[in-house]
Amino acid sequence: MAQAARLPGSVPREFRAAWMATVFNLDWPSQPGLSPDAQRAQLASQLDAAARLNLNAVIFQVRPSGDAVYASSLEPWSGFVSGAVGRSPGYDPLRFAVAEAHRRGLELHAWFNPFRARAGSAFAPAGSHLAVRRAEWTRAYAGGLWFDPGEPGVREHTIRVLSDVARRYAVDGIHIDDYFYPYPPTGTPGLGASAFPDNATYAKYGRGKNRAAWRRSNIDAFVSGLYRSIKKIRPAAKVGISPFGIWRPGVPATIQGKLDSYEYLAADSRGWLARGWCDYLAPQLYWSIDPPEQSFSTLLRWWHQQNRSGRFVWPGMAIDRIGPQRPAREIINQIGLTRELAGRGRAGGCHWALKGLRQNRGRIQDALLTGPYASRAAVPAAPWLGAAVPEPPAAVCQGGVLRVTPPMDAAWVAVQAWDETDWRLAELLRHEPSESCAPLETRVPDNARLIAVRSLSASGVESEARLVEIA
Repeated sequence: MAQAARLPGSVPREFRAAWMATVFNLDWPSQPGLSPDAQRAQLASQLDAAARLNLNAVIFQVRPSGDAVYASSLEPWSGFVSGAVGRSPGYDPLRFAVAEAHRRGLELHAWFNPFRARAGSAFAPAGSHLAVRRAEWTRAYAGGLWFDPGEPGVREHTIRVLSDVARRYAVDGIHIDDYFYPYPPTGTPGLGASAFPDNATYAKYGRGKNRAAWRRSNIDAFVSGLYRSIKKIRPAAKVGISPFGIWRPGVPATIQGKLDSYEYLAADSRGWLARGWCDYLAPQLYWSIDPPEQSFSTLLRWWHQQNRSGRFVWPGMAIDRIGPQRPAREIINQIGLTRELAGRGRAGGCHWALKGLRQNRGRIQDALLTGPYASRAAVPAAPWLGAAVPEPPAAVCQGGVLRVTPPMDAAWVAVQAWDETDWRLAELLRHEPSESCAPLETRVPDNARLIAVRSLSASGVESEARLVEIA
C-alpha cells in the first residue's frame, strides 16, 4: 500500500460548467445599478457556489445584446449591470470574474450573444451602440432588435469584439450561444423564416442564391472566421458553441420538433463540429432521456456520431426544468450518459443554469456531491491546441503549507493528495506567468499523507507527477 501511494494516476478529467447569465439579470447581478461592492460580493458568491459543487468552469455572459459587461472601446457598458446603456458600473466585472474564478480553480469562458441588438423591450441601444452608429445594419423583428448577419460589416464587427476580449483578458474560452438568425415567433416557424426583414441585404449580397443557403453561408463565414481569429490571438483558448439541440427534425429518424434550426436559424451546427470550427459543442439537450420525440440519449449519441473532427461534445442539461415531473435523478443519469459516450478523460456537460444549482432544485446539490461530482476533476486536455508536455513544478511543504513554483509553460498546477486509501485531486492552482515567479501557496489537506503536484499546460496537457513529502 505504501508503494501504491507513490504511484498517482493521471489527474481525473471532466468538463463541469454552468452558464451564468446577465441578460435580464437572470443570474447576476440581482438587479441593475447596484454598487460595485455589492456586485462584486454577489459575483464572488456565485463563484463560491460553483466551486463548492466541484464545477471547474463558469460560462459568464459578457455581451447580452450588443453591449459589454467589461471595459470596451468597441461597445457600450451593458445596462443590465450599470442600469443604463453606456454607464460604467465603476469597475471591470469581467476582469474581476476572471481573477476570482481562477483563484477558485475555475476556468472562465466569456459568453457572447453574436447578433442580438436589443433583448425584448429592455435597455434601448444608446451612445456608441452599433445599432445607433449603424442603424442600417439593424432589423426590428419578433419584439426585439437584431444585427443582420448578412451584412459583412456586422460579422466583422462581432468577430472584432470577441477577439478584443481574447486579446485583453486571460479567459479560458470564448463561447457563443444559439442566436444566429433569430428564432421565429412562437408557433410560426415558417412565417419566421420568411419574415426576418433582410430583403435589402439579400438583394445586395445574395440575389440569385437560395435564401436559406445564403443565410447559412453567412453564419458559416462568421463561425469559421471567429475560430481563426481567436486561435491567432489566444491559441489555447477553447472556442465553444451552444446551438439548438436538434439539428433538423427527423434527424435522427425518431426525433420530432417544430423548429428546423438548419433552415430557420441558418445554423449548420453539424457542419461546424465536423469541420473543427469549434473546440467544444454544447448542444442544448434540455429534454429527458425517455421521450423518443426529443430524447436526450438519442440526440447525444447522434451528436457524437457527427464529431469527425475529434472535438468535445459537452451537452447542455436543464437544471431549470427540475420539478415534480423531472427529478434531479434525471440530471445524474444524463451525466452518466455523457461519460459513457465520450470515454475516459473527455466527458463533460454544461448546466443551464447556475441559478438552478444555487437554488438546489430537487436537492440537485446533494445528488451531485454524493454522486458524479463527489470529487474534483480538471477540464479535459485538448492536445490539438498544444501538445507540448510541460515540466513538473518544484514544490516544498513546511508547516502544513505547500509552496509550488510552476514552470513558465504551466497554466495550472494540479495538487493530488494521498490519504492512505487513494489519490484524489485536492486543488487546482492557477499560474499566471510573470517576471516575479512568486511561488503559489496552499494549505495541505488535513488527511493528506503525501502530495503529488503536476503542471497543466494551457491546453490541459499534464506533466509527470512530482512527489512532495509532508513536513
